[in-house]
This record gives sequence, structure tokens and C-alpha cells, in this order.
Amino acid sequence: MATKTSPLSDTVLNMTESATLKMAALGREVKAQGHDVISLSLGEPDFDTPEHIKEAAKVALDEGYTKYTPVPGIPELKQAIVDKFKRENGLDYAPNQIVVSTGAKQSIYNIAHALLNKGDEVVILAPYWVSYSAIVELAGGVPVTVGAGIEDDYKVSAEAIEAAITDKTKFILFSSPCNPTGSVYTAEELSAIAKMLQRHPHVYVVADEIYELINFTGKHASIGACPEVADRTITVNGFAKGFAMTGWRLGYMGAPAEIAKACAKLQGQATSGANSIAQQAGLHALTSDLAPSHAMKDAFAKRRELIIDGLSKIDGLKVNRPQGAFYLFPDASAFFGKSNGEYTINNSDDLAEYLLMTAHVATVGGSSFGAPNCIRISYAASEEQLTEAIRRIGKVLGELK
Repeated sequence: MATKTSPLSDTVLNMTESATLKMAALGREVKAQGHDVISLSLGEPDFDTPEHIKEAAKVALDEGYTKYTPVPGIPELKQAIVDKFKRENGLDYAPNQIVVSTGAKQSIYNIAHALLNKGDEVVILAPYWVSYSAIVELAGGVPVTVGAGIEDDYKVSAEAIEAAITDKTKFILFSSPCNPTGSVYTAEELSAIAKMLQRHPHVYVVADEIYELINFTGKHASIGACPEVADRTITVNGFAKGFAMTGWRLGYMGAPAEIAKACAKLQGQATSGANSIAQQAGLHALTSDLAPSHAMKDAFAKRRELIIDGLSKIDGLKVNRPQGAFYLFPDASAFFGKSNGEYTINNSDDLAEYLLMTAHVATVGGSSFGAPNCIRISYAASEEQLTEAIRRIGKVLGELK
């Protein structure tokens, strides 16, 4: 009798599941069992989209903006992005270098498929967002991770990046402010990387700046503003984080014209143009008052102090002071090998499961971020929830011997 084989492709069978989405789903399961789960696993602001942006979407709907849009974006939004890049980031892009997509994730997916041939390498700065390596692999590329630990504020030096570059390297990929660490590369650090890349003219830069507006340093720096790499930097951004528009699914990129055209070509065969109403809302977001975004950032800064103060008091957790986003990424390796009698902690994924099952606090293990000693904790939650989560975490960690 013939053995039944799976109808699924090798690609999807070998693909890793998003760790953040997996933990969020597991948290919902535990909550459905009747437990009071505090979810600190998803990278999503707990704020609502500002009223003036929602109102712009309602107006667009009433005015009939309900048809297909041009694949790379509506002209008005593309021009607003060009103006934003110039005004806020010192980046010179023309409208034909802008592609609007269904989220910044699709932008990165498009870039990988537009640039990578089988076997091409991508240097990914670790810790990194969970989907980076999977996206590179789906495009036939080879992820080459270069990491930095908590003692370096999780920021990779130009020297370490250069040591990983080969003639197969197509681009480097990183986020600043960073998911999962919250680290922010300074203008000086980015300049050092750009100057190093002068020696490697075949290497492009993909800079994910989706957390730009949640930056506690007072000034965001874009590597594309460095003259050494201005003509080979692809800058990715979007509306999800800084405008609390996660569900609107709207992102964008600025790139050399040839690459932007290739990404639009790919998108035309995948999803076509992004949502028409969301684009009108995004246009209003970029051209109107940023006060709600700044207020949200200030709230995150206050929560950051609360969670750093609380977790720093738990013996065994190493905590730094991230300068952006809304994550804390403590090194929890001191708990590896310990047990409470029922659960034994061998790695950070075990620890995240332990925290969910015993403290009913959902976090994410660091292995999927390229940092197996750490756990990611989102502080996109109320101060009351964070205070209670810290109490619960401290209690169950204290039971590990």
C-alpha cells in the first residue's frame, strides 16, 4: 500500500512559524481556559488610531475612494512620503523611487525577492525581527547573522559587520529603533557602518525604520542620509507603530529607481495596490498633526521606566535601557538549568512557556530573534497590567531553583 505523503510544498513545510504570533495564539488558548493572561508578546501599540486619521478614512469612504489603486501607491501619498523623507530624514527620493505596500513586512518581502538569487547572502544584524531570516530564505537567500549582546546595548559594530561580508553578500538588514531590543543606532554609529561599506560597493543596505516615531533619544538617524551609501540604501517605514495603525496594513519604501520598479513589478503579481482607504488615511497621517504620536511616545517612555525599574529588581535578569520602540529584552540565561519541580528551563523558549503557564504572562523567547539567552517583553500595555506582570514574573522566577 502506497504511503500517503503531504500535499504541502517543501517550502512551507520547512518554514518556521512566527514566534510572536505563535505565543500570542498560545496566550489566547490559556486565556480561553479561564486564566487572566497579561499579553506582553505582540508588537502592537495598545493605543487606538488617532481620531483625525480615522476621520480622514471616513471622508475617503464617503467620497468614493473605493477602487483599485496604482500598484506602487496613489500619487498624493507617494509625494507625501517623498516630502517626509526629505523633511524628517534628510533622504532624497523621487516619487518613482517610492513603493507603498500592504505593510512594511511586504516591503521587505518585495525587496528580498527583487534582489536575491539562490545562494546570495544577507547580513542580518542580531537580535533581529523574527521574520527577517524567514523572508530571506523564502527568496532563496542565505541569512548570515552577526550579533551583539546586552553589554554592547545589542548594537553591532562596523568591524563585526565587515567581517561577515563576502562577495556573495547582497545587502545588510537591520532595524533602528530595533525590534526586539529597542536599541537605537546613533548617527555616529551609522556613519561608521556607511564608511566601512565604501570598501564593499556591491553591498546594499535595507534599513527598517518602522519604529522611527517611538524614539526616546530626541533625534532619529537614517543611514540613507550618509553620503557613502545614499545611492544604495533602501529605507523601509510604515504607519503601524508610530500611528497605531497596525490593522490598516500600510507600509512603504524608498529605493534606487531600478529596485523600486522591480518591487512594484513583484507586487503587481501578488497583491496589487494597497488598500485605497488606508492610503488616504496614511496621506492624512503624514501631512497633519503628529501630537498624538508624540503623546503615545511619551506614554511609552513612562512605561519603560516602570518596567526597567521593576525587572531590574529581579535577581538573575540582566536589563539594559533601550532608547526606542516598546520592548525590553532582558538576558535571562541565569535561569537556564533551573526547575520548579514541574518545569525545567533549558532555554529562553522554555522560560517564555513557563511564564505563560505559571504566571499567565505572555512573552516571547529570544531564539527566534537570534538571541537565545533573552526574552522579549512588550510594554505596550497599561501601567496597571505592567505592574501586575512584573509582580507575577518575579514570583515565579523566584520559585526556580
